Amino acid sequence: MEKLPLASLESSDGAGTGPGGASGTAPATPDAGGTADFARGPRTTDHAVTVTAAERVATAYRVIAEQDRPEIWISLRAEAEVLSEATALDARVEQGDELPLAGVLIAVKDNIDIAGIPTTCACPGFAHIPDHTAPAVVRLIEQGALVLGKTNLDQFATGLVGTRSPYGAVRNSRFPDRISGGSSSGSAVAVALDIVDAALGTDTAGSGRVPAALNGIVGIKPTLGLIPTTGLVPACPDYDAITVFARDLPLATKVANTMIGPDPADPRSRPWPSDTPLGAPSRPTLAVPTDDNLTSLTPGYRAAFDATVERWRAHGGTVAAVDIAELLDAARLLYDGAIVAQRYAAVGEFLSGTPEGADPVVSAIITGGARPTAHSYVTDLDRLTRAAATARSLFAEYPALLLPTTTEHPTLDAVAAEPITINSRMGTFTNFCNLLDLAAVAVPGTNTTEGDPFGVMFVTPAFADQIGIDLAARLLGTPAPLLTDTGADLLVVGAHLRGLPLHHQLEQARARFVAEVATSAAYRMVALPATPPKPGLLRVGSGGRCLPGELYRLSHAALGRFLSGLPSPMALGKIELDDGEWVTGFACDFESVRDAPDISEYGGWKNYLSAASER
Repeated sequence: MEKLPLASLESSDGAGTGPGGASGTAPATPDAGGTADFARGPRTTDHAVTVTAAERVATAYRVIAEQDRPEIWISLRAEAEVLSEATALDARVEQGDELPLAGVLIAVKDNIDIAGIPTTCACPGFAHIPDHTAPAVVRLIEQGALVLGKTNLDQFATGLVGTRSPYGAVRNSRFPDRISGGSSSGSAVAVALDIVDAALGTDTAGSGRVPAALNGIVGIKPTLGLIPTTGLVPACPDYDAITVFARDLPLATKVANTMIGPDPADPRSRPWPSDTPLGAPSRPTLAVPTDDNLTSLTPGYRAAFDATVERWRAHGGTVAAVDIAELLDAARLLYDGAIVAQRYAAVGEFLSGTPEGADPVVSAIITGGARPTAHSYVTDLDRLTRAAATARSLFAEYPALLLPTTTEHPTLDAVAAEPITINSRMGTFTNFCNLLDLAAVAVPGTNTTEGDPFGVMFVTPAFADQIGIDLAARLLGTPAPLLTDTGADLLVVGAHLRGLPLHHQLEQARARFVAEVATSAAYRMVALPATPPKPGLLRVGSGGRCLPGELYRLSHAALGRFLSGLPSPMALGKIELDDGEWVTGFACDFESVRDAPDISEYGGWKNYLSAASER
């Protein structure tokens, strides 16, 4: 099928054309994982670009020409156009502009608007050229990302298979006879084949996670509303999320971080709340489904899930089997219940007119959304409310739920023979996530014994996205990048240090370890008469010394709880570090501890405890 015309990201006049793909060689094998620096300040990981943006663009178009994957793209921008932008970007970097995503190549699912490039939702009859670019994409471009084009999808983001498109079924990156997973199929495969560094998908039923699992890459599905959906053609407006694919967790996290933030034009967008948890427990126990909950897995996937759980244990975690039948029942409401009326409200009238290129399976699903009654919709919302209460009870005991991402990896022929049944089964573990306002991070698990890619998800409550990223990093064996720069830093120098009696309070507050630090040489330390033993930190100016401590980041609400619960003579105040930075920390006034022994000579609280123990 002929590709639609292309246009510059800078214009809205529809000028410019480009190819839709070519022929070539076998796909590359994607590599999941990666490393992250854990630095102070906004704690996202820099994605090192070792070549210029222009060189990276030239390489990408060469890979596109070598690959026989025309079905990935619906609109691919002209190489000369993107090279021109890359050259200008390289000049800005050379001049010293700080662009955290400079040279990072991005693909965008074709249900997200980019000014001047057609938005089709994989339906030619729906094609239109928007005047404005979605804020999520604008934020990436402003930080130096370069967009190559718009990618193929299950039409109107309805499906988990990647085959429901007149632009062609998107084949899997490793096994061309199998599905890529949908609906964000083109975006996932563009990442897995190393054409782009990261790609935007969307997720209502699992479309930002199933393709990640089937292509061996990372998929981040954030809490609903964190990334604004302005400029996204809705599937189910209350349950849609813009998602990120990348080959490693640090880059996926950085791209997501860049897009997060409310947009006045999106009534469903939400900021980080004041009690955002910022760190996973050091010895986490995760909830996993019971055996009865896992019967939909193929034998190979069940064995791969068990092997992934063992891998989790090998990284120091534990698990507890929990019956999630009520959550799995809630998942069925997305398509089999009255909630499908949201899909009809989005594009049902358009599809009722039998437009050009409409997929018959997608049309039947969406137009069927006109049938549920209002009272059925209310009944289903009540069922979701009850399931959400069950989920809250689960997450009150466990930081996350570890799940298989999907149930199997079917062939293209199998899906063609059973398009509804297989698609429904593949959403078994993903469909309830957005319905219950949960976040998820999808990462590669342990492959099957036959070498098929297998993926798992870390599912967390809304706004606990950082917990999911931390846990995913632990499974991958990499440092955990930071998704959010919200919260406040807290210096501890005594009983809250790791391994000491009050450290559990920081874990309960979901605080995040930042770094080992030291105060400036303006402080003295005294031993307070307290149970458990704890020190007091005094600013004395001259005659002080540098004293070691640990810096943590925690939510503003958690910091407030620390302040309200501090016993006398403790207080929170500003402490100067040896690099000149001032941070919040535990301190006390000189008058209250006049008679307490000075222990500064020991060089820190742990040293004092060790010496006291020897005595």
